[in-house]
Amino acid sequence: METKNLMAITGAEAAAYAMKQIEPDVVAAYPITPQTPIVEYFAKYVADGEVRTEMIPVESEHSAMSAVVGAAAAGARAMTATSAQGLALMSEIVYIASSLRLPIVMGLVNRALSAPINIHCDHSDAMMVRDSGWIQLFCEDAQEVYDLTILAVRLAEHDDVRLPVMVNQDGFIISHGVEPVEVLPDDVVKKFVGELKPIYPLLDTDHPVTYGALDLYDYYFEHKRQQIEAMKHAYRVFPQIAEEFYKISGRKYDYVEPYRMEDAEYVMVALGSSNGTIKDVVDEMRSEGKKVGLLKIWMFRPFPKPEIQRYLTARKAVVVLDRAASFGAEAPLYEAVKSALYEVAVRPLMGSFVYGLGGRDLKPEHVRYAFERAMALDLVADREEYLGLRE
Repeated sequence: METKNLMAITGAEAAAYAMKQIEPDVVAAYPITPQTPIVEYFAKYVADGEVRTEMIPVESEHSAMSAVVGAAAAGARAMTATSAQGLALMSEIVYIASSLRLPIVMGLVNRALSAPINIHCDHSDAMMVRDSGWIQLFCEDAQEVYDLTILAVRLAEHDDVRLPVMVNQDGFIISHGVEPVEVLPDDVVKKFVGELKPIYPLLDTDHPVTYGALDLYDYYFEHKRQQIEAMKHAYRVFPQIAEEFYKISGRKYDYVEPYRMEDAEYVMVALGSSNGTIKDVVDEMRSEGKKVGLLKIWMFRPFPKPEIQRYLTARKAVVVLDRAASFGAEAPLYEAVKSALYEVAVRPLMGSFVYGLGGRDLKPEHVRYAFERAMALDLVADREEYLGLRE
């Protein structure tokens, strides 16, 4: 049997270890809880001479994203990481990074947005920039953080894509929780990600280009259309890269992960670490003869509409769990799933449950309650409900 290289590490360290093996040219970041350990671990690799990366400690997250935008535009492989208010501060440049088609990879350790001040997990930060033009991947555990960080580099840098990618992990739940993570040999990762092939780099002075020029109604519309098409290419390309990763790791990735879905009549849809809890409840309820299942979303942007339709059509009921609220509108994941199912011939009954805001636990009994509501067909499509909320 082939010996596996297992490490007992946190999700933050898993991200940093993947970054060490990728060895980007530039990393710029500013500390913010609970992202800080990613950059701390990586800074130690730099200080110990394990990587040749240019590490730039900056004065703010706005500067961090500005620095990696400049590095990527110059032709460097650039990475960063942040959370919550840090992402909010850098959001101006987040849009610029995607609009300039720069293949930056960012670890986003999901944390609630203030106010009130809260340092724990929900997905409000990622949802704030869900339409910023970044590819968004969500992880269930530290192993997926490690794997998807490596995959993200190939996806971002693909010639048909050239878009930035954020790899989401739940703050504290994954970022500070120690788990066994199987890591690949350094040379295998290096070969998989390959060398960056810059496109129109600023440092190619023989072929001068302009980045960030004024772009009024003459061509702005056409440039936005190019971003739209790049997202379509990302959707097409991702399975190819995931298949290559499977060959070197034995671990399969896709847009979504169906769990015990073969004959499921009642299905839950969710993002992030909560999928682990949901899987346990699904197993328990299956042992009781109840036909429940889970559809875990790995890729939230571009949104996997065909897979949503494929797996959820003709189920009796679908329950969507959101760890974020949309004020004055339906919760973001629910809204996307509901919209995707509008076109199917046989629509399931649908229910929306918001949970875990500000880091509140999702307990097994909450998951069971939502499933039981689905099995009783006690769901109303235009009514948002809450799990674990005090009355």
